[in-house]
Amino acid sequence: MPISCQSSFQNNIHGSKPEGCGSLYLVATPIGNLEDMTYRAVRTLQECDIIAAEDTRQTRKLLSHFEISPSMLFSYHEHNKAASGPELIRYIIEGKNLALVSDAGLPAISDPGADLVALAISHSIPVIPIPGANAALSALIASGLPTTTFTFSGFLPRERKDIRAVLSTLALAQGTLLFYESPHRVIKTLTHLQEAFGNRRVVLARELTKRYEEFVRGTIEECSAWLAEHPPLGEYVIVVEGESKEEADLAGSAWWRELSIEEHVSHYETSGLARKDAMKKAASDRGLSKRDVYNTLLIRE
Repeated sequence: MPISCQSSFQNNIHGSKPEGCGSLYLVATPIGNLEDMTYRAVRTLQECDIIAAEDTRQTRKLLSHFEISPSMLFSYHEHNKAASGPELIRYIIEGKNLALVSDAGLPAISDPGADLVALAISHSIPVIPIPGANAALSALIASGLPTTTFTFSGFLPRERKDIRAVLSTLALAQGTLLFYESPHRVIKTLTHLQEAFGNRRVVLARELTKRYEEFVRGTIEECSAWLAEHPPLGEYVIVVEGESKEEADLAGSAWWRELSIEEHVSHYETSGLARKDAMKKAASDRGLSKRDVYNTLLIRE
């Protein structure tokens, strides 16, 4: 049984602390412009006993700007979370309030903060969000694409086969899709998106809330051509149009819908087509490239 805090939930850290342990505050930081910071976020950082940061050097600049002098500043990131997480939880159990921040935006979004949250909850520690700027949602609301339903996927995996696996699960999603990407990978990622989804509408949002904030709107091919002439700079949010209702209805009524790719190809081979032609036909039905079908079959052999 983990050590648990039995204190009651509190909405802020004014007045007396809960009996027993402190709380974990998830504090949003600016994604570009320092004015993204909220009054509540500043106050929370001023009043918490400990601040845990992804990059303490980056966070010190932010704290210095707002004249915040924390009693304790800890490093918490992907490479030390296994050791730092339990130590931070111990401090909270002892009665200290801890504020978790990332380098930009909301902690725990594409961020190891999610592990600290899970660890805190397992010890019955109150987890309190301090809302603020978020790059994915900022890009979405300014994209011009539908906002009713959307899926956030963060950064795609590194390996090609893993990328295909992720995108194949999203190909039939009718809601808008949101991805994060670095400048040196964004062109390749657009290529992967076109192979998986076809030439859909996309929006490339970069340097959000900063001086050189930019939105590039068009099809995947048009945006790829833009990047070929304007070398990528800064971090990107890629907003992708979801599958249309017409495409979804067509796919839903397709006879091959319940078949695996291997079964789909075998069906055409049974009908008399050569394997190469059967693969081409199955790829055409599914809106995939022949190479994707070939690679899928190769993995399963």
